[in-house]
Amino acid sequence: METSGNAQVSAKPTFREALRFWVKLGFISFGGPAGQIAIMQTELVERKRWIGQERFLHALNFCMLLPGPEAQQLAIYCGWLLHRTWGGIAAGVLFVLPSAFILWGLSYLYVTHGSIPMVVAFMAGLKPAVVAVVVAAVLRIGTKALKTPFSWAVAALAFGLIYGLGVGFPWIVGGAALSGWLYCRFGRARLPTDSAPIGGDSAVKPSVESTVINDATAFSAASPSWGRSLRVIGLCGVLWFTPVIAAAWFFGLDSTLVAQGGFFSRAAMVTFGGAYAVLPYVAQHAVETQGWLTGAQMLDGLAFAETTPGPLIMVLQFVGFMGGWAHPDAGLSPLVAATLCAAMTTWVTFVPCFLWIFLGAPFIERLRGNAVVAGALAAVTAAVVGVILNLAVWFALQVWRPDGSGINGFALGLSVAAFVALHRFKANLIAVLAVSGAAGVLWGWLMA
Repeated sequence: METSGNAQVSAKPTFREALRFWVKLGFISFGGPAGQIAIMQTELVERKRWIGQERFLHALNFCMLLPGPEAQQLAIYCGWLLHRTWGGIAAGVLFVLPSAFILWGLSYLYVTHGSIPMVVAFMAGLKPAVVAVVVAAVLRIGTKALKTPFSWAVAALAFGLIYGLGVGFPWIVGGAALSGWLYCRFGRARLPTDSAPIGGDSAVKPSVESTVINDATAFSAASPSWGRSLRVIGLCGVLWFTPVIAAAWFFGLDSTLVAQGGFFSRAAMVTFGGAYAVLPYVAQHAVETQGWLTGAQMLDGLAFAETTPGPLIMVLQFVGFMGGWAHPDAGLSPLVAATLCAAMTTWVTFVPCFLWIFLGAPFIERLRGNAVVAGALAAVTAAVVGVILNLAVWFALQVWRPDGSGINGFALGLSVAAFVALHRFKANLIAVLAVSGAAGVLWGWLMA
C-alpha cells in the first residue's frame, strides 16, 4: 500500500493499519498543538495520503473553534473520516492514553522523590527540540495558509493582538471567522487553498486520485439530523457525568474527587485556546481557591506536560493528581486518591472532545462546499498561524532565556540543530527528539 515517503496510496487503510498509526502518534506527539498538527499533516496528508489537504485544513479550522485540545479533536475528526465512530474513538483515546500513563508515573516520582536529575537533564535537551518542531510547524502551515494579502494581514493582526495586547484566543478566532465570512460574502472572493503539501515540493504534490479521503470525496458516514444529534448528546453526556455522579454517591458532594470532576467539566466547556489559555483560569481556582497545589508545582506540571507526548492540556491531570495527594478523600490513601483524581480530571477533560466532534463534524462536512463558510474557516487558519507564531516566540523565550536574562547557548544551539535536521534534511522526528534528549543528559553530566 505504501512504499516510501511519497509513495502513492491505492487503497483505504484497514482499521488495524490506522490503529497502528494512532498508537504511534500517541507516543510521538511532542511539541504541543503546533507540533502535533504538523505530525498529522506530514503523516496523514503527505506520506500516507489518507486524507486530502483541503479536507484536513477544513477539519482543523473547525477544531480551532471548539473548546478543549484542538490537536486531539483533529485526531478524532480524522479517525472518524477514515473509520467512522470507532475510528474516531480509537484515534482520540490513543492520542491521550500514552501521555496519561507517562504523566501519572512522573507525577508519582515527583511527589515521592522530587526532581530526578536524569529526567531534568533529559527535559533540558528535549525542550530546545520542541521549539524547533513548533517553528517548523509555523513555516509549514504558514506556507499553506497564507496565499493572499488578506490572509497575511489576518495572521499578522492575530499575532499582534495576542502577543502585543494579550487579546484572548476566542476573540481572535471569532474575529478571524467573521472577517473571512465578510470577505467572501461581500467581496465576492474565495480565499484560495492549494492541494500541495504544507511546505512541500510541487514535484511530490498529491493528486486527488492518490488520496483515500480526498477533497472531492462525498462523506456519508453520518447525516446530520436532530435525532442523531440528540443520541450523540445523550450518550456522551451519560459517559461524561457518570463518574462524577458515582464519586458523589460514594464520597459525598464535598469530596475532592467531586470538586475536581465538577470544576474540570466546567473548564472543558468554556476554555478556548488550548492549554496556555486555560492555565490562568485553572491556576486561580486550583492554587488560590482550592489549594490543590502550589504555583511552583503548577509550573513543574506544565514542564512535564510540555516535554511528554500528548496534548499540553494534560497538565490538568497533574493538577488533579496533586490535589488528590494533598487532600485525599476519606478512606483513601494519598496514592489511591491521587490516581482517582488524575483519572477523573483526564476523563472529564477529554470525553467532551468526542461530543463536540461527533456532534458537529457531520454538519461541517455538509458545509464543505459552501464557499462563504470555507472562507470563514480559511481565515481562522490564517489567524492560527499568528497564534502558533506567538506560541513559538513564547516557548523559545522560556527555553533560551529561562531566567529572563542571558541566552542559554546550549539550548539555542540545540534548537538550531534540531530545526535544520527537521526542516532541511527531513530527519525522523523521533530520532531528533531522542538525540536531543540524550544531548541534554550528556550536557548535564559534563556540567555537573
